[in-house]
Amino acid sequence: MNLEYFTFSPENRRRILMTLVGVLTTGFSVGMFNFSHFGVDPFQVFSFGVWKHTSLGYGTFYTVTNLLMLIVVFFVDRSKIGLGTMINIFLLGYMVQFSSWLFTTLIPEPLLIQRIVLLLVGIILLCFGSSLYFTANLGVSTYDAVALIMADKKVAPFAYCRISTDLICTITGVMLGATAGVGTLITAFFMGPVIAFFNKTVAVPLRYGKRNSY
Repeated sequence: MNLEYFTFSPENRRRILMTLVGVLTTGFSVGMFNFSHFGVDPFQVFSFGVWKHTSLGYGTFYTVTNLLMLIVVFFVDRSKIGLGTMINIFLLGYMVQFSSWLFTTLIPEPLLIQRIVLLLVGIILLCFGSSLYFTANLGVSTYDAVALIMADKKVAPFAYCRISTDLICTITGVMLGATAGVGTLITAFFMGPVIAFFNKTVAVPLRYGKRNSY
């Protein structure tokens, strides 16, 4: 775990800001995504599928699952653990809860077209936020770390690694009794490439300058 960002140099302040904005944007977008009722993201499908076979409350189960994954990531590639990881664990859920409450209050009976718009905007914001805190490199969520570690170890380009992990989570969750929807399938096939697009066009230039790209 790299603690260099505690020096608060101009570069590290920019990285911290990218991490905070990225995580908050991601949390807000997940609330939109879930409110659309077109299916949750692949990792949530997996989590719901496994949770249905336990006696734990979902919040407790989700926390325990992430802590267990955190231990594995620590031993495989601890460089992926940092401020972003901690923010994800302790802040993301509250932002999702706030976003879900906000849209439920503002649009108590959403029309189909509103749900479609929220789904598409939510997915785009989810990818944009993920790109920001990935590139800030102050640690990512435990699930996001899996595809990043696979890409670092040259298993395949990140986009394909992300598609693979999303599909595995979706299939496993459905087999265990969770419900997937069109939104789940969209994220499973397109979230990796869209994150890669935002990495190249927004996040990398923001951190390193416009001359740098993947």
